[in-house]
Amino acid sequence: MIYADSPGRLSGQPSTPLLIVGGGIMGLWAAVHAERQGIDAILLDSGRLGQGASGGLLGALMPHMPDKWSEKKQFQFDALLSLEDEIHRLEDATGLQAGYRRSGRLIPLPKAHLRPIAERHNVDARSHWVAGERRFHWHVLDAALSPDWPAPAFVEAGLVHDTLAARVSPRGLGAVLSAYLKTARHVRVIEGAEVVRIDSSADEALLGDWTAIAFGHCIIAAGHRAFPLLEALGDPLPHRLGQPVKGQAALLKAELDPGLPLLYLDGLYIVPHDGGHVAIGSTSENRFDDPLATDGQLEELIERARLLAPCLAQATIVERWAGLRPKAIDRDPMVGAHPDHANVIALTGGFKVSFGMAHRLAEAAIAAVCGGPLGLPAGFSLENHLVAASRKT
Repeated sequence: MIYADSPGRLSGQPSTPLLIVGGGIMGLWAAVHAERQGIDAILLDSGRLGQGASGGLLGALMPHMPDKWSEKKQFQFDALLSLEDEIHRLEDATGLQAGYRRSGRLIPLPKAHLRPIAERHNVDARSHWVAGERRFHWHVLDAALSPDWPAPAFVEAGLVHDTLAARVSPRGLGAVLSAYLKTARHVRVIEGAEVVRIDSSADEALLGDWTAIAFGHCIIAAGHRAFPLLEALGDPLPHRLGQPVKGQAALLKAELDPGLPLLYLDGLYIVPHDGGHVAIGSTSENRFDDPLATDGQLEELIERARLLAPCLAQATIVERWAGLRPKAIDRDPMVGAHPDHANVIALTGGFKVSFGMAHRLAEAAIAAVCGGPLGLPAGFSLENHLVAASRKT
């Protein structure tokens, strides 16, 4: 039974069959899957839903390279395809738009030695980027599809046109997921409630105001804050389970065709969105002083973007953004039950691929709640990450 006297407060002796800690992209999808399966749940977030890394600007949904195919790449490929239908399903239910479009991606080839590599990936894509009758391509072109997208100086050896990549508005998708949960029958959302500790012996989550919520199962989907919560469940580890990685991005106003493919070159992403906006990102910083402040690294990124896409030379900067993303010790997503506490389930990590896979990862976390198989690559398991963190150097 859940007791509450307002949307933001709990009273009495609260308890829930499922507690979801964290209202970012992972926790929101977990709550959606819980609602669909009729699982009574509380979703807690320390602030507002989607305010952390999930409230960023970029929204690039880019596949792994089609070479050296593996179960991880297959999982991401399947997730990127299924996300399209999942988003449309939620848009139909809420009447909102998530800003999704399979617009593809352009990758300039500024040096001649990159051309043969791209040609080999073209062959790889023919074998691996296939789902039934659907086929996606890694075309190698001699010239850009549109003037200055990208600038000719960057396509000395041509460029790649990947037809699998897509984009979504991070905030738009967060709003769609949140709106769906507002009408949920089984999931209650409570914002402004920070979980500071999981007491697995008592099956309780302790909040910052000393409220304790009893649970049957607990999914920890609190982004980079999930790592210390999970670490505290077992013996001390010689290495951290993961770390926060700072990212910076910018949003520009530019009247471009929103259907233009994403541009990607050497860590720089340029993503056209609806409404005359273009997102630029992102940095990946393991060391930082202020996690929420932008600095010269972002300004350098913006200047690189204006060179790569001269049509952005006079574009106005609408917003600068910085935030922290969760990077697990093995870089892969971290999902699954704790080996010593089967009713506590991790759902975090995947700092560069979260938006394209979160719906499938959350589905696996809910499967763990129900006692079913995860259906994930072995490297994604929490147990695998715990082993990596226990290795001594």
